[in-house]
Amino acid sequence: MSRAAAWHPSPNFGPRRDTDAPDMIVLHYTAMRSAPDALTLLCDPAREVSAHYLIGADGHLWQMVREADRAWHAGAGSWAGARDVNSRSIGIELSNTGATPFAAPQMAALEALLRDLMARWAIRPEAVVAHSDTALGRKIDPGPRFDWRRLARQGLSVWPEPAAPGQFLQDCGRFGYDCAEGGEEDLLHAVRLRFRPWATGRLDDTDRAIMADLAARYPARRA
Repeated sequence: MSRAAAWHPSPNFGPRRDTDAPDMIVLHYTAMRSAPDALTLLCDPAREVSAHYLIGADGHLWQMVREADRAWHAGAGSWAGARDVNSRSIGIELSNTGATPFAAPQMAALEALLRDLMARWAIRPEAVVAHSDTALGRKIDPGPRFDWRRLARQGLSVWPEPAAPGQFLQDCGRFGYDCAEGGEEDLLHAVRLRFRPWATGRLDDTDRAIMADLAARYPARRA
């Protein structure tokens, strides 16, 4: 358990499958009015959903599932060849409706938690991903208002640098997206949610350049 976390156990967990060590972190937003409401849902056995951690807008941190166990946060999806994302990951829920920026105390608490988790589990920055990255066409969290660039500046995730445009679909697959599950439209939506959130229109050379750089510098290590 993280030293700063309040322990609030959820019954919604099980053993990890085919691994005993997480190698990725998935970020979510709760899409609920308050952190206590989210905590109630994530600990309700009838809902069969949970996460390892929940962070309130004021920075308060709860832990609901031990890191060694498999929380039920990611659902169907895949990343870097891993189709059981729950078994491979630590899930962090951020209390936010998706309609507002993420509060400064919440981001500070998230950054401290990420540093701790990444150091203890040897998780690489490119393996800190969005729920929308793993669930193409199904999920959008943590959404367009989440500041991925801020995390990348601290080595807690990744951000693209200028590059020549490449082959979009091929580069998405090399970076970790599941191109067999998502078509070009779903992939473009996921890429833009994270790296170019206010862009509109059809696939263009900026999108191709983003993925060319990420695929070249951070090719996924396949499950």
